[in-house]
Amino acid sequence: MKSIFTDRNVKPANESLKKAIGDTFDIWQTLVSFTNKSYPNAKEEWTFSSPKYGWSFRISDKKRVLIYLLPRDKFFKVAFVFGQKATDEIIKSNISENIKSELLNAKLYAEGRGIRIDIRDKAILNNIFKLISIKISN
Repeated sequence: MKSIFTDRNVKPANESLKKAIGDTFDIWQTLVSFTNKSYPNAKEEWTFSSPKYGWSFRISDKKRVLIYLLPRDKFFKVAFVFGQKATDEIIKSNISENIKSELLNAKLYAEGRGIRIDIRDKAILNNIFKLISIKISN
């Protein structure tokens, strides 16, 4: 499923984001806030990759993206790319077995393994907090 923001000339604003992702907007805000508290010098930006993928929101440190937030219709996805050290730490952790399995089955690229996780409610939030913390520390 592609982004709901596909017009290169219209960067999403909070009001349009809130309308688009609906009840998950508060969760989006919680993840942004948690990431910024965990890494106070983080940089936030909306980026447009292509009409197919549309706008995505990313939070970065000086060298890499910590987390991607991808708006969809009434929900959003979070995406991460983990290097080997972070992957090893995730596998040893108490993070959901489904996330571990998805990570291990993800194609390995030079920069690491990428995963995308649907966020439709708060049920998975603690796992996402742990993934953010692992990403920042590795």
